[in-house]
Amino acid sequence: MTSYTETSERQQLREQVFKLGSTFGGEYMRACTAEGRKTTELWDAVAQAGYLGVAVDEQWGGGGGDIGDLAAVMEELSAAGCPLLLMVVSPAICGTVIQQFGTAEQKDRWMPGFADGSLTMVFAITEPDAGSNSHNLATNVRHDEETGEWVLNGGKYYISGVDEASHVLVVARHRQPDGTLGLPSAFIVPTDAPGFTKQVIPMDIAMPEKQFTLFLDDVRVPADALVGDATAGLAQLFAGLNPERIMGAASALGMARYALDKATEYARTRQVWSTPIGAHQGIAHPLAHCAIQVELARLMMQKAAALYVAGEKGAGEVANMAKYAAAEASIAAVDQAVQTHGGNGLASEYGLGSLVVASRLARIAPVSREMILNYVAQHTLKLPRSY
Repeated sequence: MTSYTETSERQQLREQVFKLGSTFGGEYMRACTAEGRKTTELWDAVAQAGYLGVAVDEQWGGGGGDIGDLAAVMEELSAAGCPLLLMVVSPAICGTVIQQFGTAEQKDRWMPGFADGSLTMVFAITEPDAGSNSHNLATNVRHDEETGEWVLNGGKYYISGVDEASHVLVVARHRQPDGTLGLPSAFIVPTDAPGFTKQVIPMDIAMPEKQFTLFLDDVRVPADALVGDATAGLAQLFAGLNPERIMGAASALGMARYALDKATEYARTRQVWSTPIGAHQGIAHPLAHCAIQVELARLMMQKAAALYVAGEKGAGEVANMAKYAAAEASIAAVDQAVQTHGGNGLASEYGLGSLVVASRLARIAPVSREMILNYVAQHTLKLPRSY
């Protein structure tokens, strides 16, 4: 029977990661955002401690753990106020896909970099005209029979952290001789490849990482840039998307905990009349409700990680539910934290205002609330498909 209870080793991992994250904290992230700096010092510190590679096999220098361990790292950094978005796309998605489906040579080349943090690889699947419909991707690839190279053309949208990455794992559909597009595959593309260009997307969200539109114009990559079987289609790609949902849930849960910590500390010490405001049920009960939501979502995330590691069939369903629950818990916790602070909730000094937009993002990415509800309606409740 699959156990959803965390081991003492993972609990110790959580403690150590939170301790490290607290030496940076929310002030560090806000400073990086305001000054346009990258979170290089934090990334390097987390990497040096071995936390970025906890889910990489030991033969490549990793910790030999699993996605549950990596999610714990993500949650604790977020709870300390300094989440690392690129952990989701680099070790969780790209690392998982290459570790599961890459050739022996690809694993030997790329996995040590995921393990020690020296490699940052981002993931590019989203397109302007495809949205959540991965079957409608237009980015295409053809095989040059003379050179043996793959040639990619197309564009990607809302791709995180491309300016911090050396490579992008690009999803493209194979162009058939008749011009139609066949199954998709993943290709490792250097960010400095000729024909590869990027354009930043201006965002109202305050965070160090940036989002980009990508353009691929006859981008050539060698034969060994293909990861996995060219005929496998979306099955291989989805191997990285369930970890993405688990990591997204972990990030949202950490943010919720961070906001609740701020709110409860304020409620314990802030006095308007003769008692701390936290003694009043109008303040205490909403915060208690948020705490319950966080714990319920956390249990679902732990279940999703355990099922994924065990290879059980329901892992995708639970990962979607975990991401949904964590996003809702995060939005509620941040909102209530702001409300608890009153006007101070939007003062820069308290560091909560920027979380209002950041928490809202969890309801949209990496998969929208509506698509998760579609999935649950169809697969859990066996209702007719609506799209």
